[in-house]
Amino acid sequence: MESPIAALKEQFRKVFGAGETVHVIRAPGRVNLIGEHTDYNDGFVCPMAIEAQVLFACRARQDALVRITSPEFDRGISEFSVGKKIERGTPAWSNYCRGVAAALVGEGVPLCGMDLLISSTLPVGGGLSSSAALEVGTALCFLNLAGRAMEQMPLALLCQKAEHEYALVPCGIMDQTIVVAAQAGAAMLLDCRRLTTGAVPIDAADLRVVIVNSMVKHELASGEYAVRRRQCQAAVAFFQKENPAIKALRDVTLKDLEGARGRLDDLTLRRARHVVTENLRTVQAAACLGQRKYQQAGELMVQSHLSMRDDYQITCPQIDLLVEEAMKIPGVYGARMTGGGFGGCIVALSQPLSVEAMGQRLKTAYTAKFGLQPQIYVTTAAPGASVVE
Repeated sequence: MESPIAALKEQFRKVFGAGETVHVIRAPGRVNLIGEHTDYNDGFVCPMAIEAQVLFACRARQDALVRITSPEFDRGISEFSVGKKIERGTPAWSNYCRGVAAALVGEGVPLCGMDLLISSTLPVGGGLSSSAALEVGTALCFLNLAGRAMEQMPLALLCQKAEHEYALVPCGIMDQTIVVAAQAGAAMLLDCRRLTTGAVPIDAADLRVVIVNSMVKHELASGEYAVRRRQCQAAVAFFQKENPAIKALRDVTLKDLEGARGRLDDLTLRRARHVVTENLRTVQAAACLGQRKYQQAGELMVQSHLSMRDDYQITCPQIDLLVEEAMKIPGVYGARMTGGGFGGCIVALSQPLSVEAMGQRLKTAYTAKFGLQPQIYVTTAAPGASVVE
């Protein structure tokens, strides 16, 4: 059977023709084990790179033209030049690549033109960060052909900048950081204020991480995301009046929340309570995983889901059912919604021998209730993006 790398290079030659050496780059997807809607509140997150990935085949050109194509995104070829000002363009997904090129030029990296073929095993729009993988992989292609390297955190920040300015998505720093800096066999505890990281062991002998795509994404997700950010800002403004040292919900304590009862409107208080308690859960869960206290880590994941359901109000019936059914299987330590909300995926932490039973139960119960077949991905902790050859 032909390897994925050989198949990718053969497909590249069919699209772009024979020529000089073709280089291959990989960038993983990611799942967030715990720590939802904490990143833009200067808090803590615990993401993990997954085995599903995006592969890039690239070859240098003698001119400044960049030609990009992908069978998963759009079968056409998108073109732009690194020899002049890089504008936003079509198709929309190409702006992730254009933004990266523009950011690298802004950093003084001498880019050459290139032909680029992108192939993905990540579900586009499934909440597993295909966008960050696209950005980081494109950046590594340009850097590799230019004979340059970049430190991990500056590279993550550059890709975030590209997403803000060209894809026009005001994302946090979590996705780019884990795609760039993940370690095999470990999740990451990321401090979104200090941009410091710590490894959280995920032993494949003990654990499987199961991602279940509900195949549902409600249209109100993006609008409600903006509403939640405004509600968090309103809560910060309230607490700042009493303590000017508070800069974000990360600085608010449980005691502060108790003291606000009856003075801060209930809805804003509940939004703040989710973020404050989620930060505490995330740090505790990372510590439990490091100590192999899987039952406690799983309980914190379930608490996280209930907080998202009741206080932050970003789950939906389909997601709630998947979590409830997953937790009925012996050997499943914890499950929760992962991602922005209103659909998308859940993530579950399971003993390896419980994975099959959980998958069967979820497919049966979910299809019976909603008439949909969920997509199930079983993974362990993968390494960050790298040059394959």
